[in-house]
Amino acid sequence: MNETLRLEGIAKAYNAGTPAEIVVLQSVDLALAPGELCALVAPSGAGKSTLLHIAGLLDSPDRGRVIVGGDDLTDASDRQRTRVRRQRVGFVYQFHHLLPEFTAAENVILPQLADGVSDREARARALDLLGRVGLSHRADHRPAEMSGGEQQRAAFCRALANAPDLLLADEPTGNLDPGTSDTVFEALVSLVRERGMAALIATHNLDLAARMDRQVRLEGGQLV
Repeated sequence: MNETLRLEGIAKAYNAGTPAEIVVLQSVDLALAPGELCALVAPSGAGKSTLLHIAGLLDSPDRGRVIVGGDDLTDASDRQRTRVRRQRVGFVYQFHHLLPEFTAAENVILPQLADGVSDREARARALDLLGRVGLSHRADHRPAEMSGGEQQRAAFCRALANAPDLLLADEPTGNLDPGTSDTVFEALVSLVRERGMAALIATHNLDLAARMDRQVRLEGGQLV
């Protein structure tokens, strides 16, 4: 089966080999197919952010393999990891992390320019993405002029600007009220479905988790 992401036997500990060793992940296996939305459910401190960082090549496991789009990137160089993150992986966090001095459109344009896309094409793609999440009227607004839900929808557009194969989201609606959270989630699902990417979404919200294709729970450093 064609897989966007495969994690095999992932293990991670901090202060490894010392009396203060903290084991975070133990032999984690996970595979995601194109177009699949998978909820990663775990309490705070269980290691879900660590798992997302390893899947997104921001961190390296102590043991195990990280395979993105069929390419084993476990031992990839920093340069290779950076290229893969820029071109094939999108990240969304609990806080939007938009650049405050730039407009919503510019925040979506910048990652594309870094990847060599022309100004005209980058702006057209940014406006298209913003329109799809109901933010056409906010394209020229800075983050401080937007609501929390609007900021997070703009962050989704930025994460998808370079058409990644894999979306990794860490509590993407955690700072939002229930009504706004639902609106933002629907926008996320629409974009993921439309573009056929795989998504691993860490969330405390069991209602949102139940609306995804699959749920996995992180307990004791392992997925169940």
